[in-house]
Amino acid sequence: MNKCFRLLSLGLLLLSGPLMAASLPIPDPPSLNVVSYILMDADSGQVLAASSPDKPVEPASITKLMTTYIAFEALSEGDLALDDKVTVSEKAWRMGGSSMFIEVGKQVSVENLLHGIITASGNDATVALAEYIAGSEDSFAGYMNQYADKLGLENSNFVNSTGWPAEAHYMSAHDMARVLAATSRDFPDLYDQFFHQKEFTYNNITQYNRNSLLWTEEGVDGGKTGHTETAGYCLASSAMRDDTRLIAVVTGASSENARISASSALLNYGFRFFNTGQLFDDGEVLTEIRVWKGDTKTVPVVADGAVQVTYPRGRRDELTTTAKLPETLMAPVTKGQRLGRLEIKYGDRVLQTVPLYAGEAIDKGGIFRSLTDNIIMLFK
Repeated sequence: MNKCFRLLSLGLLLLSGPLMAASLPIPDPPSLNVVSYILMDADSGQVLAASSPDKPVEPASITKLMTTYIAFEALSEGDLALDDKVTVSEKAWRMGGSSMFIEVGKQVSVENLLHGIITASGNDATVALAEYIAGSEDSFAGYMNQYADKLGLENSNFVNSTGWPAEAHYMSAHDMARVLAATSRDFPDLYDQFFHQKEFTYNNITQYNRNSLLWTEEGVDGGKTGHTETAGYCLASSAMRDDTRLIAVVTGASSENARISASSALLNYGFRFFNTGQLFDDGEVLTEIRVWKGDTKTVPVVADGAVQVTYPRGRRDELTTTAKLPETLMAPVTKGQRLGRLEIKYGDRVLQTVPLYAGEAIDKGGIFRSLTDNIIMLFK
């Protein structure tokens, strides 16, 4: 049995942020002629609009988001440096498709390879960096699948670093959005350094970022395109407006213009009709729960960090929060122990579910406490 506790009154919820002056009606999401799509809030992971978001599809070069994420973590951990020199293998040099135009046997810096991957979508640069990190592209693909588990990707499997067509190589639109959101969240400085670039020149050849939303759409500051004959035209894009970051992913569009139009429609729908606000601060005690047979009668209940939610614009006063917590909690309780979940609802719709944890450790009480609580529980 779970016992539900209303955490805060509706009035208190309103104190956590400004109320919109007017409410706009929320229309249905855009109707898009694509294989799948998703619009997601980057911070909360909330899905604002979607069609077949968990369907495994051929990701084409959007795969390179995972390659980039792994490289960014290696840089952050000090296992890789931007000025490291990578010797280009024959395999990397021979890669078809999009190219950075590196030459076999030459040395290229990690920094240039990352620009070649993110801006020019170079398959040659991607393989060269994968080989440098893991020894071989096959080993790197195994690394990618380990990271897929770490990031909670539910419908992805990688057999190469580039997105070159392969039967067992796939991602879902939802997973693509998760990787792009994680990249901007976990490595903000590296994201700013590499994903904003509109052009890149190497070997006297200038190439322009295929994500034309960087030029045309307010707030768009990164993403990754993908295209093969079988995958169609795909795009994962990220945009920030007024401290809200949204991720839009479309797969299987019929043309470059179609993927741009679809992505633009999703982003504008999200920013027009939704707000993101903080309901609870980092470390804020949301409620308390009775602890039986402990040296303290109650334990504070907290979330892991600040609690943010994305909700229909102008409807903040209609949000409610409910904690789902165990009816009986026995000592000992460890600090950080998972206790239950917080449901944030708009009407009957659950917008977000947030894990709840014990904010303090509670040890077992003495004999008197144990006897007293045993008697109380008999009549409870």
